[in-house]
Amino acid sequence: MAQIRRMSGERAYTVSQVNAYIKNMFVQDFVLNRLSIKGEVSNCKYHTSGHIYFTLKDGKGALSAVMFASHRAGLSFRLEEGQQVVVTGTVDVYERDGRYQLYAKEIRLDGQGELFARFIALRDELQEMGLFAPEYKQPIPRYAKKVGIVTAPTGAAIRDIMNIAHRRNPYVQLILFPALVQGEMAAPSIVKGIETLDELGLDVLIVGRGGGSIEDLWAFNEEIVARAIFDCGTPVISAVGHETDVTIADYVADLRAPTPSAAAELAVFDYRQFMADLSGCGQSLASAMSRKLLQEKSRLMQYQLRLRLKDPARQLDEKRQRLADLEERMGRAMEGKLKERQHELALLASRLKGLSPLEKISGGFGFLSDGAGDRVSSVSQVEPGDLVQVQIRDGKLLTRVEQVEPI
Repeated sequence: MAQIRRMSGERAYTVSQVNAYIKNMFVQDFVLNRLSIKGEVSNCKYHTSGHIYFTLKDGKGALSAVMFASHRAGLSFRLEEGQQVVVTGTVDVYERDGRYQLYAKEIRLDGQGELFARFIALRDELQEMGLFAPEYKQPIPRYAKKVGIVTAPTGAAIRDIMNIAHRRNPYVQLILFPALVQGEMAAPSIVKGIETLDELGLDVLIVGRGGGSIEDLWAFNEEIVARAIFDCGTPVISAVGHETDVTIADYVADLRAPTPSAAAELAVFDYRQFMADLSGCGQSLASAMSRKLLQEKSRLMQYQLRLRLKDPARQLDEKRQRLADLEERMGRAMEGKLKERQHELALLASRLKGLSPLEKISGGFGFLSDGAGDRVSSVSQVEPGDLVQVQIRDGKLLTRVEQVEPI
């Protein structure tokens, strides 16, 4: 200290010179070269290089810390938010930025942090009370027109939501309740925002904020916020922090989005895709109607054809034609039958003619009959002296039998 006082009396020094002087003081301090510090892990980030950056804190202060990849071989667990740990290492000055931090060489678990323990206790209590039960979850409307947002009026969260909502659907109405999302008054502010927007009859609410430490997000772990979300009549999408951040609000909300941007994707439907789908449905409907119309026209033509076939006048003409055909057939049948009978009659007449006495008489024969007119066909029927009548072709002869000579 005497040396720096002497320097200050002579001239002004550069920032790097002062930082170098302070670093030298840290290096010379034996206690700071190796010490163990107990605290709660916060703002833990695993860098792609393999280094782990985090903050070690207690109820009254915080200390930035880093564990380089070369020292991670002795770390037997994954460092996470809320863990109570004991870190052994060196406190030194990062000369470029003029800030000091803890360079961890060794980390061991020392139980859960106070905030994390409170989170677990409240989560288990609310779950036992049924606030997380799936049967109480409300469906998120597919085509929301009015979307309420409870978040800070400035910051990445509201910008991301607005940009994505405008890109997906420029006609959706966004209603922002500018709430506090960090600090002691954040929880009551969030509750007021949920209750206020719930009374406006909106389609869906987005409740959330951007990422941060467990302390930054703690307002969304408060019981009053959880109960406000549970009692809200409007479906609620929680969008708190990053994908790895989980809060009580996520458990009780109707739907959890990993980020505010994802919440906007879930709450606001894509208008262009909607119009494309609607156009496709219209074309499908038109095609279906066209096919149906052609089908019904074909059926109508079939019915018309069947009606023509069943037309009474047509059927009457058909019956008349059939009657005429039957009449013609009957005429032909009668004519055939008549010719057949005429032929039979001719045969019978011919046969009868051959048997006719007159026919025989005309051939030189005569027909004999006695006095009583009975036919005489045997000599035994007459005796000498009987009168016999002879019928010949051109008249009758009356004669008396002179003599009977049997053969």
